[in-house]
Amino acid sequence: MPYDFDLFVIGGGSAGVRCARIAASHGARVGIAEERFWGGTCVNVGCVPKKIMVNAAEYGMWAEDAAAFGWEIETRGHDWQQLAAARDAEVARLSAIYDKLLKGAGATTFDARAVLVDPHTLEVGGKRVTAERIVIATGGMAQRLDIPGAELGLISDDLFTLGALPKRVAVLGSGYIAVEFACLLRGLGAEVDLVYRASLPLRGFDDDIRTALAEALTAQGIRLNPDVSPTRITRADDELLLGLSTNFVREVDAVFFCTGRVPYTKGLGLEAAGVATDANGAIVVDDDHATSAKHIYAIGDVIHRVNLTPMATAVGHALADTLFGNRPRKASYANVPSAVFTSPPVATVGLTEAEAASRGKVDIYLTRFTPMRHTITKREGRKTVMKLVVDQATQRVLGAHMIGEDAAEIMQGVGIAVVMGATKQDFDRTIGIHPTAAEEFVTLRTRAREAGVAAAAE
Repeated sequence: MPYDFDLFVIGGGSAGVRCARIAASHGARVGIAEERFWGGTCVNVGCVPKKIMVNAAEYGMWAEDAAAFGWEIETRGHDWQQLAAARDAEVARLSAIYDKLLKGAGATTFDARAVLVDPHTLEVGGKRVTAERIVIATGGMAQRLDIPGAELGLISDDLFTLGALPKRVAVLGSGYIAVEFACLLRGLGAEVDLVYRASLPLRGFDDDIRTALAEALTAQGIRLNPDVSPTRITRADDELLLGLSTNFVREVDAVFFCTGRVPYTKGLGLEAAGVATDANGAIVVDDDHATSAKHIYAIGDVIHRVNLTPMATAVGHALADTLFGNRPRKASYANVPSAVFTSPPVATVGLTEAEAASRGKVDIYLTRFTPMRHTITKREGRKTVMKLVVDQATQRVLGAHMIGEDAAEIMQGVGIAVVMGATKQDFDRTIGIHPTAAEEFVTLRTRAREAGVAAAAE
């Protein structure tokens, strides 16, 4: 039977837009629907507006530090409204570009929710359309903990609609979003409590980096509450009371739930199309990103693998090339660089020490120092920590980790080396750029320790 579209994409975020645009450029008849905003979470209520606010928070510290270098700068406080206006204007500009790129490629866009009716039929804004292939790229959504009074708390999206800076904030969680929010809110002038169940923030990251981040958070005045769970939120006049498992109560003006995101699959009609999900609601896919209905694919955060925007766009592009570009290929989920825009920032690529050590013997190279800027400012909590995890047998660099100034910018280049399979000797024979922090990655000569178990006999 003829279909209205060769491909229909549900979701106009990073993964969906890239897949739709590339498929259309290959000549496919493409439809794509977005129910909320083009560009998805990253552009509208995630990476982009967050990074703008992180930049704003950093400016406050730079202004304070300027005196150490001889500058006389008078500050009159921060204008939240001015920042919000500039942020929102940039977000609107970028969101419009996504829509323009799709139409320029020849895709048909729908500003509506799309729901699967059967394996090849979708209802889009009250209209039914059919497609030979379908891609689900609806991303994830923030969630609140199931505690009494949870409705009084905010989710991460809400930061970008606040009319003013809350003066006292409790941030629940210790992942990417939680620690970034804690830092930017503190940098803009709020009193911040970070409440989390683990003993250190950033579960899944290298332990040396996690320890250094905890020290940095404390140094900038963020009150850490490790090994603690929230139990309830109640309202008392014009403030909120956050109950903790330690029986303490924090009096705050806002509570942010930064306790993870869940795949946005509810109400999409997956059952009607024969698309299976796991216990957490993530769509189950094979190595080709095909679902249990083999003509329906799922990409991005909705499959809950590596929930990063560049990963989503890479997978979307590869899938479009495979289906319509006569260029079958896959985007690798291995050695994906990532960054956490805390103060100072964290960046990483490859295996942590614990992951690598569980597979065999590894050599650890580690340095900790005060970057040049802060040898002058004397600012507390801005130590740089850099680490290489090296396979002892092959000398291949399995992981690189950093917390410190410009960590994200530095790690992008290091990521290329790790992906290419560079050895410690490749790093050693690379001439450093002096004076920089980045040069430390190529001047680490003394092994800090060895770790791991002997690899199993083949």
